[in-house]
Amino acid sequence: MLLTRSWAAIVLAALLFSTGGAAIKGSELSAWWISVGRSAIAAAVILAILPESRRLGSPRVWVAGVAYAATLVSFAFATKLTTAAAAIWLQATGPLYLLFLAPPLLGERVRPRDVALGLVLLAAMVVLFLDARHGATTALAPRPVLGNVLGAVSGLTFALTVLALRQRARHGQASSLPVVVAGNLLACAATLPPALASSAGGASPSAADVAGVLYLGCVQVGLAYWLLDWGIRRVTAFEASALLLVEPATNPLWAWLATGERPSSLAAIGGVVIITATFLHAAVAAGRVVVSHDEA
Repeated sequence: MLLTRSWAAIVLAALLFSTGGAAIKGSELSAWWISVGRSAIAAAVILAILPESRRLGSPRVWVAGVAYAATLVSFAFATKLTTAAAAIWLQATGPLYLLFLAPPLLGERVRPRDVALGLVLLAAMVVLFLDARHGATTALAPRPVLGNVLGAVSGLTFALTVLALRQRARHGQASSLPVVVAGNLLACAATLPPALASSAGGASPSAADVAGVLYLGCVQVGLAYWLLDWGIRRVTAFEASALLLVEPATNPLWAWLATGERPSSLAAIGGVVIITATFLHAAVAAGRVVVSHDEA
C-alpha cells in the first residue's frame, strides 16, 4: 500500500510539473515576469513546507542552484517562443549532454547503452529542429527556432544540475530540495531587473495573470516538489525515472487543452522517440543492476 501511494505521489508530481507549459503559454505576462513570480512564490512555499530545503549553507547548493536557475529561465522563454511540446521534449534530452560531461567531471564510465541513447536523442533533436526550421510560425510559437535553441539550452543546464546533485550526493548531501530553493531564488533575482525594465510604463497584470503565477509557484512547483520529496524516498531509481516521464508525455496535452496548440506530426515523432528511448535505457540499466545484485 505504501509503495502504491509513493507511485501515486510521483505520478501526481509529474502531472503537476507537466502543466507548466500550458500555464506559461496561457499567460499574457512576459517570460521575465513569469520567471520572477513563479520562482519567488515557489521558493517561499518550499521553504515553508519542507524544512530540509532550508539547508542552504553549502557552496555546492548554490553552484547547483545556478544551473537549476538557468534551467527554469531558459525553459520559460523556450515555452513562450516555440511549442510547449518542443520545449519540454528538448529539455528531456539532458542525458545526451551527460554522455560528454559525466566522464571528465565525475569520472563515470560511458557504457554502450549510454552511447546508443545519446545517438537516439541526437537524432530526435535534429527532427525537432528540422520541424521548427520548416514549420510555420504561429501566435503561440512566434520564434520556434530560437525557442528550440533555448529548449536545448534548458536540457544542457538541467544536465549540469544533475551533475551537481551527483557531486553533492558523493559528499553525503543527497536531498535536492536546497538546490531547488537556491535555484528559484537565483532565478528570481536574475530576472527581476529585466522584468522591471521591460514593464516600465506598461499595464498592470490582470487577475488571471496573477492567478496563473500563483498556480505556477504554489502548485506546479511547490506542491509538486512536496509530493516528489515524499514519494521518491520509497521507490527505486528506475521507478522514479520511469514515472517522471509522465511529465514530457502529458505536457503537450495540457497545452493543447488550454490553448489549442498541438505539435506537428514530425515533432510528435521526435517526442515519442525521446520518451521511449529514455524509458528503455532506464529499464535496461535497472535490469543490469538487479542481475548484478543477484549474482553477488
